[in-house]
Amino acid sequence: MALFEIQNFSFAYPKTQEPALKEISFSLEEGELFLLSGASGSGKTTLLHQLKPAIAPYGKRQGAVLYEGRPVEELEKRRAALEIGFVFQSPDAQIVTDRVSSELAFGLENAGVPPEEIRRRVAEMAGFFGIEGWYHKAIEALSGGQRQMLNLASVMVMNPRVLILDEPTSQLDPVSAGNFIGMLEKLNRELGQTILLTEHRQEELFPLADRIGMMELGRLKQALPPKEMAAALLKEQAPLSKALPTPAKIAWALGRRADLPLTMKEGRGFLAALPPSRHKLEKANPPEPGEKILEAKNLFFRYDKDAPDVLRDFSLTLEKGRCLAVLGGNGAGKTTALQVLAGILPPYRGRVKRKTDKIAYLSQNPGFVFLTEALREDFTLACRSEERWRGELERSPFFQKLTPLLERNPLDLSGGELQKAALFKVILTEPDVILLDEPTKGLDPFAKEELGAAFQEWTAQGKCLVLVTHDIEFSARYAHRCAFLFDGGIVSQEAPDLFFTTNQFYTTAACKMSRGILDGAVTGEEVIRCASGADR
Repeated sequence: MALFEIQNFSFAYPKTQEPALKEISFSLEEGELFLLSGASGSGKTTLLHQLKPAIAPYGKRQGAVLYEGRPVEELEKRRAALEIGFVFQSPDAQIVTDRVSSELAFGLENAGVPPEEIRRRVAEMAGFFGIEGWYHKAIEALSGGQRQMLNLASVMVMNPRVLILDEPTSQLDPVSAGNFIGMLEKLNRELGQTILLTEHRQEELFPLADRIGMMELGRLKQALPPKEMAAALLKEQAPLSKALPTPAKIAWALGRRADLPLTMKEGRGFLAALPPSRHKLEKANPPEPGEKILEAKNLFFRYDKDAPDVLRDFSLTLEKGRCLAVLGGNGAGKTTALQVLAGILPPYRGRVKRKTDKIAYLSQNPGFVFLTEALREDFTLACRSEERWRGELERSPFFQKLTPLLERNPLDLSGGELQKAALFKVILTEPDVILLDEPTKGLDPFAKEELGAAFQEWTAQGKCLVLVTHDIEFSARYAHRCAFLFDGGIVSQEAPDLFFTTNQFYTTAACKMSRGILDGAVTGEEVIRCASGADR
């Protein structure tokens, strides 16, 4: 039975000529795990918000969104709150209390559930999600992964019929993201939970879905089972084929056309069955060290004099014309380190030597940089010359896609669009050092390639880039060096090839797939070259 049925639905935001959603029709069946995929700005978030009346955006609607045969906007507020659960992209976006125990009970208390029933449900949910160990903790003591797991548990304690999630792992490290996705699989497979979600990180989610819906320019183009969708996208050479699991892309490039591998286990089996290759990859020599532009030595930082150190004997050197990716688990101190390097937070011990004061910092909440109700006005404020920013916009393939959005309110943009707009505003200040916190968050694979090309252009101009990120694949392709932050300090820093081949968990999908079969490959392209002998 269909829980949701969307019938020829279109939606347009105020003051826009082009609809964000166009004639969408599909159904969400009970017990189904439906993954909604598409480029940044294709309408995924807008569509998800239409299914939850409390957060549905204002605008012009045509068509119908039905929940169990009834228009969703006509549902009683209590029923909609209980039966339609929603988890947002940011772990902090929906937390409303200061303690884990209070957060788990909050929704039930507001729904008027009796206290004894609340205690029973909370106890069961804490046990199911493995929260007992931090049940009495303050929210501020939790990592990003724990906060997002708490959000999921706080929604599930309401016993929703439908669970909707908007890029729930975009701000989680690879290990936390894997745990979160594993919990979604458990909810769907063991409890029959109906799940609809959108996620750019599809390596692990894609094979778990019953159907994949592909959105393009506000339209739902098709909805197919995973292996059929993978084959269709690769056959069409569609841009979104870049988002497919690495095993499928590698197998297709090496001639496989049917029953494409989707999981890491299937991918390793496919590679192992190929004729043995004695080919060794030719690796380019790492670049020579550049001129130092910022040097941090033996830094210590804590947020309160009685609190533990977040940074402990932290040292890092930044160079002109280089891109450094800093990786590590949620709560490791990566954002804190970036803010100390930027001069936003002062260390209580150690020293930061800066050879320039033209340092730009972009937080992982890009909406904070906007001051007006239209992008155009914000860009003019940033450089005081509309002519200059329009020239910069037209010159960059990555930023050109902001042109149709110039009159839009930043609050109405998708996560990927907002990220791109915030980065453009930062670049307009002409910094020498650019410090970026999760810059690929919300970007589809095609936009990431464009951003990577922009990074290469900026470093060629002598700019220094530092990105704190969970995006392993992006770091492997575009960083000159990768560093791992743990226990308050940098514990390793290497060129990407050495960094990822020596890591077991914090490494690329291609490296996991080929390890022990085609050693030394870090990207999918390298696996393909090595397996086919294309470098010989």
